[in-house]
Amino acid sequence: MAVVIEVLEGSTGTTVQDAGRPGYRSYGVALSGALDPLGLACANALAGNRADAAALEMRLQGPHLRVVGGCLRVALAGPAEASVRRVEGRVLALPAWHSITLEDGDTLKAGVIRGGVAYLAVAGGIDTPPQLGSRATHLRAQIGGVEGRALRAGDRIDTGDRDGTQDGECRQAAFVHEGGPLRLMLGPQENHFTPDALRTLIDADFVVSRDADRMGIRLKGPQLAHNAAAGEEIVSDCVAPGALQVPPDGQPILLLADCQTVGGYPKIATVIRADLPRLAHLLPGDRLRFALVTRAQALSALREQRAKLESWLAGIAPYRPAGDIDEAALYSVNLISGILFDNGFGKGDEE
Repeated sequence: MAVVIEVLEGSTGTTVQDAGRPGYRSYGVALSGALDPLGLACANALAGNRADAAALEMRLQGPHLRVVGGCLRVALAGPAEASVRRVEGRVLALPAWHSITLEDGDTLKAGVIRGGVAYLAVAGGIDTPPQLGSRATHLRAQIGGVEGRALRAGDRIDTGDRDGTQDGECRQAAFVHEGGPLRLMLGPQENHFTPDALRTLIDADFVVSRDADRMGIRLKGPQLAHNAAAGEEIVSDCVAPGALQVPPDGQPILLLADCQTVGGYPKIATVIRADLPRLAHLLPGDRLRFALVTRAQALSALREQRAKLESWLAGIAPYRPAGDIDEAALYSVNLISGILFDNGFGKGDEE
């Protein structure tokens, strides 16, 4: 019988996500998938899964879960922490970028997500029914994941078959995203904006507003004026995650993984692929700036990012959770007739 995860307390920000469902945008189906695919890959690696296995993406607040039907390794990646309560009552901390194995009946409670998103992966992956080749939850279309919605109390989630059992737990240092301005490539409708708007895009600060979800983020800043001759709107055109749309009010909108497939606002620029995971960690009130790069620079940044992830994966190391019993060490001690002979303790009787 597969190990099941019972949801004791849900979270409006916790959904099942994987690498998304590419190939269906021409039919109007959003890409969806993890807002930070690098965070997803890190959590899955710590859990012993392939990089794109389905996991729990947590925003704002994590859920309270219980494992039923056997042991299950879990791993946490991102700006969060969790606690594990063993059946017998012991409470252990699960820091980010660590794995831990839960026994049948153990519970895990994730805390506040301090910086955008975090990921909780389980060995074998989350095994909800795939739709259009993906388990990713798209909330607006109500497809994927658990009935196309966020987790709520009473849900029971199956986990997948595990490829094998890891020897002990593992951990790594935090995977840190690049800093600095978000890198953009102009277009495809930069001709719909005045020269001053293009300069402002690069020279000014923008602030993340509270109007944000998995579909997109509205920014506040100086107005990006449209070119009157070209117009403030276009015939509906394809859009993709990372596109920077500008509606008639001149305040840009950054599109994310659940964005629509077409839109009628001109796109002044597009965030390069290497910087898309950074968008997942933007919070209301954050200030950001943009910088223009060439296609060659964008491709170079993506290659560097992939090399950085490979280096991080290679650095995963074993560890023993604080507070857990080291059974291997315990059984290696010389036990005779129930008496422990170590450092002179219990030796007086034979002298």
